[in-house]
Amino acid sequence: MAMLTEREQEVLEAVIRTYVETAEPAGSRVVAKRHGLGVSPATIRNTMADLEEKGFLYHPHTSAGRVPTDLAYRYYVDRLMRPARVSVAEQRRLRRELTEETGDLERLFEQAAHALGLLTGELGIAVAPRLDDAVLEKLELISFSSEKVLLVLTLTHGLVRTVYVDVQASVPAAALVAITMALNERLAGRTLREIRSTLADRLRDVQVGDHSAATHLLNVFLQSKEEIFDLRDPSREELHLGRASVLAQQPEFASGSQLRNLIELTERRDLLVRALGVGPRDQDTTLQISIGTENAVPELSSFTLVTSQYRAGGVSGVIGVIGPTRMPYEKVAAIVEYTSVLVSELLRLPGGGAKSSRASSN
Repeated sequence: MAMLTEREQEVLEAVIRTYVETAEPAGSRVVAKRHGLGVSPATIRNTMADLEEKGFLYHPHTSAGRVPTDLAYRYYVDRLMRPARVSVAEQRRLRRELTEETGDLERLFEQAAHALGLLTGELGIAVAPRLDDAVLEKLELISFSSEKVLLVLTLTHGLVRTVYVDVQASVPAAALVAITMALNERLAGRTLREIRSTLADRLRDVQVGDHSAATHLLNVFLQSKEEIFDLRDPSREELHLGRASVLAQQPEFASGSQLRNLIELTERRDLLVRALGVGPRDQDTTLQISIGTENAVPELSSFTLVTSQYRAGGVSGVIGVIGPTRMPYEKVAAIVEYTSVLVSELLRLPGGGAKSSRASSN
């Protein structure tokens, strides 16, 4: 990336801010009037010409102004962007909307994508975590009613999930204690995937005394292991999107063809998951900004992805926004990063995504 002088940096930042705010190519007189750089429009015009030669601006044929390139946005994000703060009102709104959904894991991510879109004006996105690799630290069985037992699963790093298990009759407290001890002894320290695949072998010689109710409950676990220890909901999407109508209001999508491209993009969920790079990331990196042609798939070459990884209980996922390369990067980055921290916090709360299982034995 070319080195820029102090004046070039000031003019580049002013052009980017002007274009983000107006969605119109920035001319030297407009830049001078809006930003008070202390130099004449002629000097700004000459500096803009130098920036164009270096690949940071381009000159639309129908306008006297200039527009930032992907290179300009990258330079801005890496070297000029100042950290922004999420306002108290925005923090309260995010927390209010997300905490209403902590009883349902999938709804939490649906709401996160929705709230991100509304607050940033972009298309909110959220990828639910894959819990198969989460390690079970301990479990607890609690009598909930005469026909239901509550299973509380504590996963690594404090991630908690609850599963309601249907039974045919009330299970005595002594039987619950015996089964809880046996299950913790045999299953703690294993991933949910391991537990599902080896449960029968691990419980083969478990002794629970003469409690018929305890034997019945063990049979429930054996017969319904795929449901009890699989915290995914197959009826829900892994990738959640906010409202495309929020993004469609931006000037970039005023034409019919551009709007069609946006709609087609929202229908390509496989493409979006691939672009988001779902999977292991650098543990030292939380926020990622991919601008235009930096994106892994050509269909996103006119978009910017601002994403942040949330982590809880040994699992992780990605939330963020998709929008045109013309976006208020400071504000968007701050809101996305704050939301990822909030989601991580909510996932660690007891019942943060409780799942009601209809497991039962014949």
